[in-house]
Amino acid sequence: MSDRPGYEPPGDERPTQDSRPPSGAVCRIATICNQRGLHARAAARFVKTAGLFDAEIWVRKNGTEVSGRSIMGLMMLAAAPGAVIRLAATGPDAEAAVTALAKLVECKFDED
Repeated sequence: MSDRPGYEPPGDERPTQDSRPPSGAVCRIATICNQRGLHARAAARFVKTAGLFDAEIWVRKNGTEVSGRSIMGLMMLAAAPGAVIRLAATGPDAEAAVTALAKLVECKFDED
């Protein structure tokens, strides 16, 4: 346990009042399983895939949430192998976007 305000244990993606996705958002939990984690090339593939859909996309890890359309934001998550992330999306293509992005993560960003 930590005395730091807002601390969340690694991998803890249970919703709290301030971390719930917007009403109607499609969400999925995914585990980073490629050898190098969510590094620049993997983040670029994620953003490219996200750009195919008419949806607002967010990625959350340990209390930090970033746009799924930002390479720098995704890299800022420092999602190493084994990290648990939450994918959330709203919009006409939300379900398809979350499904495709979860598959990309599960397929190790087509790297390994």
